[in-house]
Amino acid sequence: MKRLLLLFLFLAALVIVPFLIWGGTFETVMSPEKLVAAFQSSRDWAWLAGLGLLVVDLFLPVLGTAVMSALGLVYGWFLGGLLSSLGSIGAGMLAYGLCYRLGRRAARWFAGEAGLEEGERLFRGELGGWLVALSRWMPVLPEVVACLAGIAHMPVRRFFTALSAGSVPMGFVYAWIGHSGVQHPLVALAFSAGLPPMIWLGFRALYRAKAAKHGAVKQSGLPRSEPREAGKSDDSDAAGPPGIDQRRR
Repeated sequence: MKRLLLLFLFLAALVIVPFLIWGGTFETVMSPEKLVAAFQSSRDWAWLAGLGLLVVDLFLPVLGTAVMSALGLVYGWFLGGLLSSLGSIGAGMLAYGLCYRLGRRAARWFAGEAGLEEGERLFRGELGGWLVALSRWMPVLPEVVACLAGIAHMPVRRFFTALSAGSVPMGFVYAWIGHSGVQHPLVALAFSAGLPPMIWLGFRALYRAKAAKHGAVKQSGLPRSEPREAGKSDDSDAAGPPGIDQRRR
């Protein structure tokens, strides 16, 4: 577990360092007022710029929540929420895919085989889905957890489901905040934080029901042993090997 923790801290440092270096500049350039003004002046293609900004949040200290709020203000809570959700999902899938393909060798060198095995046990179990879903509304953690899931080769379907369970509520809530101009968004944020675990609980119940149904189908396909009729002897008794007619002795 110590090696896995070191890998987590290393990935977190890769995310935090750009914020420490360029975070102030990005905060000034990407203030909500400037984003809204830029999006409104170029409304026909600003949605594409918003998606791009949310995706490159993996590499640059982009203020994702400000982008989501600006999308909501310019395009409305529904379309803005949809765009925000797609951007967040795209960033998570990009981090997952890059680390799935390229990060495992470096992680093995850094954390060792034992650290990789710990990560696989963590992200291939139920806890992995919870980590992915809940991390989407926390700072720093979304990119780090997505990278760890890719390194641990978390099943892509499970990762995408958990990623969507966390990203969609967050995207729509921040878009709604921007659209309605909420001055005290704490209630909305609490609602957003509470939705991902509820959504993931629903998906987990579906997974379990599907697994139970699949197991029942497999069991029903096995040959059933018929009860032996009373008075009939087995043809593999002590008088000779099975399958040989004992009358020919």
